[in-house]
Amino acid sequence: MAGQRLEMMDLRQLIQLKSKGTSNRKTAEALKVSRNTVNSYVSCFKAYSFSFEELPGLSDKDLAELFPLADYKDTERYNKLSLQFPYFAKQLTKTGCTLQTLWHEYLENNPNGYRYTQFTRYYKLWADRQKPSGILVHKAAEKLFVDYSGSKLQYVDRNSGEVIDVEVFVAILPCSQYTYVKASASRKREDFIDGINSALRWIGGVPKAIVTDNLKSSHRIELQGESPRSKQKLSK
Repeated sequence: MAGQRLEMMDLRQLIQLKSKGTSNRKTAEALKVSRNTVNSYVSCFKAYSFSFEELPGLSDKDLAELFPLADYKDTERYNKLSLQFPYFAKQLTKTGCTLQTLWHEYLENNPNGYRYTQFTRYYKLWADRQKPSGILVHKAAEKLFVDYSGSKLQYVDRNSGEVIDVEVFVAILPCSQYTYVKASASRKREDFIDGINSALRWIGGVPKAIVTDNLKSSHRIELQGESPRSKQKLSK
């Protein structure tokens, strides 16, 4: 019976017993299953960062999706993978890192590990539990978010054959997800302003606010030799 899969009624009883502080051994005795089975389920709950108080609120379908593991051997393999989830999350913040890259790294150390589909599914289930539950509501035409992508693009000069790096300017209306992208020579003030003007012409309107992600290019611009009317026009 080691590592057997619990029926939904037994699983909910396990959650109820653990929420009352019942030990794994006592829980196993009450359910008439092996202690390894209870240990496996409790380990999975911890890996997903669920508390026993919030688990009863999940639907049967959601609970079942947390436990795709059919036997104890596979549960141990999952537990070994789940210990690396925080490391994966940190690596994914780095430019160029993908889940496929991390999967290849994972397989090098675990030749008998999960295939790519299972690997990504289990990681995303865990990652979804780490996200804040706050919801941002965006109103149409209220804001335009602008930024540069982390990676540059390149093009080849037809005349010289020189490979030239370019920045990638991105503007997005968060309510509709309308997105404008433009290659830019640099992140300098003049190129930044040109990117915004191009985006506004493409959109065909002006939002109430243009929001940046702390770009140096967007810091307050002090114009030299410009008339007050010119300054006012730029600020708009």
